[in-house]
Amino acid sequence: MRPKMTNFVFCMSAFSVILTIAAYFVLMFTVSRISSRGAGNMTFFRGDRSEKWWVVAIAMIGSCMSGVTFVSVPGMVGSSGFGYLQMCLGFIAGYLVIAFVLTPLYYRLQVVSIYQYLEQRLGMTPYRTGAWFFFISKLLGSSVRLYLVCLVLQMLVFGPLGLPFWLNALINVAIVLAYTWRGGVKSIIWTDVLKTAVMVLTVVLTMVFIASSGEGLSAIEGQRVFYFDDIAHPQYFWKQFLGGLFVVVATTGMDQDLMQRTLSCRDHRDSQKNLIVSSLLQVVVIFLFLCLGAMLYAYADAVGIPQSGDKLFPAVATGGSLPSVVGILFVLGLVSCAYGAGGSALTALTTSFTVDILSVKGRSEASVTTMRKRVHLAMAALMAVTIVVFNALNNTSAIDAVYRLASYTYGPILGMFAFGILTRRAVRGRAVPFIAIAAPLVCLVLDLNSAAWFGGYHFSYELLLLNAALTFAGLMLVSKSAK
Repeated sequence: MRPKMTNFVFCMSAFSVILTIAAYFVLMFTVSRISSRGAGNMTFFRGDRSEKWWVVAIAMIGSCMSGVTFVSVPGMVGSSGFGYLQMCLGFIAGYLVIAFVLTPLYYRLQVVSIYQYLEQRLGMTPYRTGAWFFFISKLLGSSVRLYLVCLVLQMLVFGPLGLPFWLNALINVAIVLAYTWRGGVKSIIWTDVLKTAVMVLTVVLTMVFIASSGEGLSAIEGQRVFYFDDIAHPQYFWKQFLGGLFVVVATTGMDQDLMQRTLSCRDHRDSQKNLIVSSLLQVVVIFLFLCLGAMLYAYADAVGIPQSGDKLFPAVATGGSLPSVVGILFVLGLVSCAYGAGGSALTALTTSFTVDILSVKGRSEASVTTMRKRVHLAMAALMAVTIVVFNALNNTSAIDAVYRLASYTYGPILGMFAFGILTRRAVRGRAVPFIAIAAPLVCLVLDLNSAAWFGGYHFSYELLLLNAALTFAGLMLVSKSAK
């Protein structure tokens, strides 16, 4: 048994962190430049629909995981064991819905932005409403993800150097902006392949180093996965499974960010192969993260590191009790996850705002390019401001914050898509924005009072389904038979 660490300090030097980030940025920027040669607007928006499905499948593993996954999934083992795997089973079911229901629809309609489906099916007002809800959702969610890497870098670099958090956020967003400036989605796919490789290598090697210290392996045995005994518990199986299913359908299948990659495949059959393979591989990678979490808790307890939750992995990796290479691996894995997620979100925000909200119809290629670049800069600035605000307000686990935000902001999008696909009715467009705002507000009231009103019941990620159902019901009330 190793001696207890009575005073925890970050032992990794600021210089080594900066050097690690700089080396990764050079590699990432090189990949981005090579992949973006000859890029035009359609390359930026949808990758020219020329990518091989297996390349996109590898990229999708990394694209669905961010700094939140990298830090929060291992940290959540302390409170919920391996219960997150219940949600992952729902992810697989959700990907099947995307592969066989949504993807053929998007390819048939030849959309650049997936919210163009709402325009063709329900009209301009629902189209704009869906685009605005995506904009808010993605801005908040991507800022939470990039916030985590800023938080760790503030502890490792900016804090020790006496630099403010706002400068930290500005520099990190500038890095994301730089490598997505030309290539857009094509650059994102290839940098996500790099990100996947770095992330998996980091997790596996960190587990090897912890195991070599004589701690951790036994902690994986006996971890609880399934919760069937208490329906009121947030970890109850069907809450997690259905939550995972609908979270994936809404936040992947109805998310411009992730569907941009899928729609870069040659046709819908290649896209389906990509979705099925990547969903299975993602579960394997998440299982590795959970195993790492169990080992981190066992090791931290053995050496006296008091941190838990989101702070556990950075504390163990950079605390000096393991070889310094573990700290370097942690920083590499974190920045690869964060910059990849931030870059894809920035590209998707630029695409959706340019195509859906400002509109490119009737504009020349040069005019669209100028507008796209201005929007790209504006989105980067807005993301930096949101990160700074989130830093001032954050008081919860980051991965929980991301999914809770999704429950409120993606619910109306899911409800509108479900209404369009499952019915043939037309809606009175002017009422749609009011319904889309009212549904999350009703969910918020129910969420805040569920324990008192429903005998101790606590909502989990099934709140997304309730939100979508309320939106669907509202649309039915203002609908009419289609001609």
